[in-house]
Amino acid sequence: MILWITLGAVAFLAIAVLLTSFICFYRIFYADRKKEAQNKEEYPIPDGEVYLPHKDNMIAWMKEVRAMPHTDVSITSFDGLTLRGRYYENEKGAPIELMMHGYRGESERDLSGGVLRCRAVGHNALLVDHRAAGKSEGSVITFGVNESRDCVDWIRFIIQNIDKDAKIILTGVSMGAATVMITAAKELPENVIGVLADCGYTSAKAIIKKVIREMKLPANLLYPFARLGGMIFGGFDVDSESPIEAMKKCRLPVIFFHGDDDAFVPHSMSVENYEACITEKRMVTIEGAGHGLAFPINQEKYIYEMQDFFSPMKK
Repeated sequence: MILWITLGAVAFLAIAVLLTSFICFYRIFYADRKKEAQNKEEYPIPDGEVYLPHKDNMIAWMKEVRAMPHTDVSITSFDGLTLRGRYYENEKGAPIELMMHGYRGESERDLSGGVLRCRAVGHNALLVDHRAAGKSEGSVITFGVNESRDCVDWIRFIIQNIDKDAKIILTGVSMGAATVMITAAKELPENVIGVLADCGYTSAKAIIKKVIREMKLPANLLYPFARLGGMIFGGFDVDSESPIEAMKKCRLPVIFFHGDDDAFVPHSMSVENYEACITEKRMVTIEGAGHGLAFPINQEKYIYEMQDFFSPMKK
């Protein structure tokens, strides 16, 4: 009798752990592509009142970028997914920015302004949709773990298919910034000359726990279930890579941008990443900018700081 009770208790506990882990996985890491397609607006704007004052500009940027000449490109990821992007060539032989977007975003929504910024500074741009986003395949978001492996493949694509002598800048916003920071610690071709990390977090663990706490839930209790859910149902360990650890091994110059009014990824996280970075670096704070709004809030300062930082490396 005691044995059966014990086995029943163990089975109940195992089911509870699996169910909690699945719920965490579904809420944090899973992208429901069918639901996203049904709810997709013609000109998607991020949720939140902070973006409403910039809505008209964002839509105008998307319209302008849609009308620009570009080449549709694609690669196959290490795990068989078709990942898609668009290449905008402003000047043959100019540096190419490989641009990565944010969590549950897509390249057009998050980076149309970036394409126009590239044109302003004489760069070419390769916008890519992360796995599980936009026009790319997949349904699992990994907070930079697998996305950074995809980033390395996109670098190879540029060298093999666009320009073998290309000077490449890894550019990312939010989770895209985390992705390019993680990528910067990997073995990369000499073509990669630097990193632009805009409002990136220090680690998936730190940002996920922050959001859980803001939901008035016990972050320390639930985060292990989230990590386990990623392992069981997503096939990855979200703790295996982090931007702040990558910055301790990075050998590429990195410029950090972050708005001091960011309510989602705290400005202090970019400061921590900056302090951890062991190579040439610059921290640029944009006053009054919310999450992902550093460029829209102060385009002149953004362009000046970027040009000043990267100009010596492009020679």
